[in-house]
This record gives sequence, structure tokens and C-alpha cells, in this order.
Amino acid sequence: MLTLYGVHRSRASRPIWLCHEIGLDFTQVPVIQSYRLPDAQAPDAPFNTASPAFLKVNPSGQVPAMDDGGLVLTESLAICLHIARAHGGTLAPQGLAEAALAENWALFGATSLETPGIDILYTYADGLAETADGAARIAAGAAALARPMARIEAHLAGRDWLMGDRFTVADVMVAECLRYGSAHKPLMDAHPLTADWLARCQSRPAFQKMMTARLAEPA
Repeated sequence: MLTLYGVHRSRASRPIWLCHEIGLDFTQVPVIQSYRLPDAQAPDAPFNTASPAFLKVNPSGQVPAMDDGGLVLTESLAICLHIARAHGGTLAPQGLAEAALAENWALFGATSLETPGIDILYTYADGLAETADGAARIAAGAAALARPMARIEAHLAGRDWLMGDRFTVADVMVAECLRYGSAHKPLMDAHPLTADWLARCQSRPAFQKMMTARLAEPA
């Protein structure tokens, strides 16, 4: 059985959502990030990314990680691509062209959306949006997202989903990368097709199942 390491409040949310979409049975090992603990090395510390047993799985000390029959992967989007190809049916790329497109969307999400989106999310989460420094961080994040958001917006004209005529792993990966930046409402208001697409993705029962579990975990 496929094993995923990581709590829901991590990038493990991506493959967990995908597994729920597929209806794939998996084992989740809830590894918490060591930076969230006062003393990750304490004898009573929960299983975390600095635990020696986890470092044998992923020496980089990051979650998620995956073990699928001895195949170990340690990057969330690579994990998603593997799960889709191995188990995903119509959520998987169909043929070489779609495989290339799915990989392209994964890299696009990771390189163009994630980092500025995280800056926006944490600025809001830390209650700094109304400060001068916070407003500057949000403005910088929104500026960095303007071009990739415009690309998604243009791509979605006349389409419901990113790849082909169906919901696929590409939608899972990009939606999760964009979720961070979507905290900034003016950015989403400026890209209505993208906002509608993200809402469709997040209204799916599998996403709701993942997010309910995520919200139930300690922040």
C-alpha cells in the first residue's frame, strides 16, 4: 500500500487530495514539521521531520515523502505525478503530450505561483496586512503573480479545466500552489476565470475531505 508521510498542514495536502479523488487507499504517517515544535529532539516530541526514523525516509527532513512499493519520492508535485500515472485513471495524463503538459503545469506552479503566494498567505496569517511592511510584501507578491495569473486566465478562456476536457492531476497541483496567493482577494477579483476555476476545484468532495482534516489539525 502507498504510504504518505506528512500532516495535512503541509504540502502533503496535494497528494492526499489526489488520493481522495482517485479513491486510492493509502497509509498516512503524520510527520509534523520540526520547526513547529519547541524541542523536536525532546524524548516526548511527536514524530517529526528531524526524527532519526524519518530522516531515513527523507534525509532532507521535509514532508511530504512517499513510499510506493519501495519507490521513495520526496517532492510533493513529483509524488502527485507518480500517483496519477500509477493509479489515477482519467486523472492521469493520457499519452506523451498530456504527460509533458502535466509536468509543465507542475513546474509552473512550483516556480511561478508558490513562493509569492506563500509570502501573501503568511502576511495575512500573521496579521501584518495592515502594516506598511505587510502591505509592501503583499503588493510585491501580487506583482510577482500578475503575469502567471494572466497566463492561467487566458488559458481558461473557453475551458473548464487546465488539461484536456476533464479534471486532472494538473488541476490539483496548480490549485494547491495557487491556494496561497488566493488569500489576496483583489488578485482573484482581477482574474475571474481563474477564481471560478479555483472555486470549482475546491468545491470537489475530495478537496473538501482533505481540507476538513487539515483544519482539524493544530495550526
